[in-house]
Amino acid sequence: MEEEQVPKEEKPQVDSPTDDTETAQTRILIKGGKIVNADRAFDSDVYIEDGVIKQVGENLIIPGGARTIEAAGKLIIPGGIDPHTHMELPFMGTQAIDDFYQGTKAALAGGTTMIIDHCIPVKGESLVEAYEKWRGKADSKVCCDYSLHVAITWWSEQVEQEIETVCKEKGVNSFKMFMAYKDVMMVNDHEFIQACKKLKAEGALALVHAENGDIIAENQKKLLAQGITGPEGHLQSRPEEVEQEATNRAIMLADQVNCPLYIVHVMAKSCADTIAKARRDGKIVFGEPIAASLACDGTHYCSHDWGHAAAYVLSPPLKTDPSTPGYLMKSLANGDLHLVGTDNCTFNSEQKALGKGDFTKIPNGVNGVEDRMSVIWEKGVHNGIMDACRFVAVTSTNAAKIFNMYPQKGVIQAGSDADIVIFNPEATRVISKDTHHQAVDFNIFEGMECHGVPELVLSQGKVVFEDGELHVTQGAGRFIPREVHASEAYSRILIRDKVRKPFKILREGDEGAGDGTMNGKGGINPMASEGDPSFATKRGQRDLHASSFSLSGQQVDDHVAPRSGRSVLNPPGGRSNIFLS
Repeated sequence: MEEEQVPKEEKPQVDSPTDDTETAQTRILIKGGKIVNADRAFDSDVYIEDGVIKQVGENLIIPGGARTIEAAGKLIIPGGIDPHTHMELPFMGTQAIDDFYQGTKAALAGGTTMIIDHCIPVKGESLVEAYEKWRGKADSKVCCDYSLHVAITWWSEQVEQEIETVCKEKGVNSFKMFMAYKDVMMVNDHEFIQACKKLKAEGALALVHAENGDIIAENQKKLLAQGITGPEGHLQSRPEEVEQEATNRAIMLADQVNCPLYIVHVMAKSCADTIAKARRDGKIVFGEPIAASLACDGTHYCSHDWGHAAAYVLSPPLKTDPSTPGYLMKSLANGDLHLVGTDNCTFNSEQKALGKGDFTKIPNGVNGVEDRMSVIWEKGVHNGIMDACRFVAVTSTNAAKIFNMYPQKGVIQAGSDADIVIFNPEATRVISKDTHHQAVDFNIFEGMECHGVPELVLSQGKVVFEDGELHVTQGAGRFIPREVHASEAYSRILIRDKVRKPFKILREGDEGAGDGTMNGKGGINPMASEGDPSFATKRGQRDLHASSFSLSGQQVDDHVAPRSGRSVLNPPGGRSNIFLS
């Protein structure tokens, strides 16, 4: 494990050399590279000062004393944002081995300059107290910027009140619920609905771990009773159907109260399809595959090496269908899924061994925070599935937008934070536990060759990774507060609040009925379109295009006295008219 290093003066080319290390750290010109944002790529230089991007363009006029970094042939991209991590999480009788220092240090080495971790209260614990506890753990350790999701693991009036406090006073706009882990973190449908109603009222985003916890609990009992105790039992207790069913149910429940929803760690093809269909139907839902589901499959659970099989245990599990990673990557590339997290929650081999003899006790979690950027480039861009702009969108920009940090984060433009990666698309590296910067003693991507490597990383405008070496300061990261009502999640929601109002049909005998309109007050029929014959117009006006005939037997003019005769037109060649009595 590397020791903490204080920022030092950088070695490569420097224009106007200076002995003032602080000036060299706060003024940087990146020259000759290609900027890649989510919307376009273009050749440009970037000037940084005091941790902020000051200028983007060519032939920039900059103050003296700035360090120049040559980026010819390289890509200049926004620092990655990992929206799903669990650093030093207490879980399943142990604690994740990557703490906030080790985990964020590894993130920076891989080109991720911000994480959003999870504050998870135990049942009965105050959300506010849990939040303060997580801040206390993280603030003194983080090497990069970070923020927090807060989990809702139980429901009461206190929780409802504290959601408002956490939103308004603590800078949190996203709350996670678990439909799995029965009797530990799982909420039932009623609790889920009540939480979504409150989150909607506050303008926050609901996150959900979608698996049917009741079915999983039953399957676990059955498998253990049959003597199936190894990691393969984890896979069999959580078939794809339990993830798909919960995904569909969560989308339906959230939509009923008009609350935007974010599905974490999408692992199955059927779940990606469920999210895509829901979005086509107009529902506000986002899907997050993780690096593991985009690069690995569940055949590892069948390994005869217990330790190898246990290393891949996470929930929901990886799927045994080897086409799943490619399918999810294509869904990510075409917009059916939206951004990539890692669910980074690492336990070493000794901790995983706590589940020997009972697969339900294997701590759930894998690595990924360091390798996410390279894995997505390799499996997505290098394979020709997505382009570089989409890569930036799914690794940085979309997270910044969904969680309301854009354009402070997620883009290279004047005024944005100088979290920047100089990425070499031609360089290669092989992922290995022997060279990664995480504390865990294995790596689920072991031996994968990646084309595309972060060569230099800036966080808050300072070089923190260069030439394979980290130059980080423990505690230098900042907590980034996030305001509610993120446009990406709420722009359509707020409009729908105005147009999707409940309606009442007044009928005979109801107060206000009988004035010839659909609602008794001259309004319109909310169930009809303007071209529908039943569409009501202004009070007292009749729709002359509407038929007067009704299959009910009762006609609109039944109250009019019959006339002595009625003219009927005959077909051409017949008599012009006839009188009928």
